[in-house]
Amino acid sequence: MTNFINALNDFIWGPPLIILMLVTGVYFTVGSKFFQIRYFKYIMKQTLGKIFSKDKEEDELEDGVLSPFEAIATAIGGSVGFGNIAGVATAIAMGGPGATVWMWITAFLGMILKQVEVTLAVYYRRKDEKGDPYGGPTYYMERGLGEERNFKLWKVLATVFGFGIFSTFFITASNYTVSEVVASTFKINQVAASLIIVVCTYLMIWKGMKYLGKLFTKLIPIMSVSYLILGIVIIALNYQNIPESFKLIFEGAFNGSAAVGGFVGATISKVISTGMARSVYSNEAGWGTSPMVHASSKTRHPVEQGLWGSLEVFVDTFVVCTVTSLVVIITGEWSSGAESATLTLNAFTVGLGTFGTYFLTITMLVFGLTTSSGWYVYYEVVLRHLCSKNIKLKNFVLKIFKYFYPLPGFLMTMYILYVGEISIWTFVDITSGIPTFINVAVVLALSKQYFVLLKDYKARYLGVGEVDESVAIFYEDKKGVINE
Repeated sequence: MTNFINALNDFIWGPPLIILMLVTGVYFTVGSKFFQIRYFKYIMKQTLGKIFSKDKEEDELEDGVLSPFEAIATAIGGSVGFGNIAGVATAIAMGGPGATVWMWITAFLGMILKQVEVTLAVYYRRKDEKGDPYGGPTYYMERGLGEERNFKLWKVLATVFGFGIFSTFFITASNYTVSEVVASTFKINQVAASLIIVVCTYLMIWKGMKYLGKLFTKLIPIMSVSYLILGIVIIALNYQNIPESFKLIFEGAFNGSAAVGGFVGATISKVISTGMARSVYSNEAGWGTSPMVHASSKTRHPVEQGLWGSLEVFVDTFVVCTVTSLVVIITGEWSSGAESATLTLNAFTVGLGTFGTYFLTITMLVFGLTTSSGWYVYYEVVLRHLCSKNIKLKNFVLKIFKYFYPLPGFLMTMYILYVGEISIWTFVDITSGIPTFINVAVVLALSKQYFVLLKDYKARYLGVGEVDESVAIFYEDKKGVINE
């Protein structure tokens, strides 16, 4: 069984998915005339620049459940933290320092890919019986492929995608990884730590998406900035190792990594697949998850919200993941044989002593909870779409799901502690690879609509070209208001 699961993981994250992601990323990068580079300053201005100032165009925003900042805070809450701390460390433990370069390459292409999928999610979103908009990959499969292109097999794609997303409900690494760190630091039983996380998760998700959006706007910036500052302090304290660390990163990216210390070595194919898988798991570009949150945001144009998607990838990987990579490599812990959050914990302990241990443990706990809560929003969006034809059934399913949501994480922890012989990250890679393959292929098929919207946005707000008033900014403007 172990050999089969490992072989399945190698197949999913083998050449087909890697090539599809690279080709799609290059296609949108070239097709948009390198938008994520040429308009990087504009992206920052329209996102970070608006966080600390009142949006003067607030009256122009379409109705939504979340503000643009609440949407990205919720989306980042589902990705930043667990993937950045445990995922990046695992990538380096398995693929060596060179995996960092492939995380960067994937993130560079992911900035435009995330912008595209967020744009499509907002454009094809649908309002529920309360007038609140919801969207995501299953929605643009239904409307973009099914209604516009009469592709009758869209339901098959949506089902496979939904299966992949919901497989993470049963196979989740968050509870185990966080409880392991908490138990180790505070010297308590890991089962007890796991139960504490279950209780905290219930408390966070109980008030729903709007509450989580407001909570994440407070938690995520504070924890992210604190983590970055202390990570940079560790790098500065070990400044003499910076040149050698970058040498390891770039040499390992294209030559593989030889065995050293407790590190067993990695081939170039392992470096590439591990780096890309961890990047996708961390920033979720192409996975189709965070567009489910962005689709519920208040925005004047789909591409405008897509800019927040680009920012999300940039902050997640180029900033946070890079700091984690350098901390793990520069302290020399990368070759110790440890992996996952334990590896990063050891690096912070080496860099900052006992304070580093307790700080990272608390950070992991908070980020673990925000990751789990962020994913709750993703599942809710899929369930809303699945039950959209029956309001009573939808309300019942959402209520029951809320009661059971934190339990699989606890059960997975029990399995790993008492039964499992397979790395939790092998399961994680499989569950992320399936929906990513489907979503990236669908996004590529709907590329024409994205380029229409991008051209319209540039004409309306960047003064590039002339505005075509016949272009529908939202799908419901084109088809008439279609409610669930």
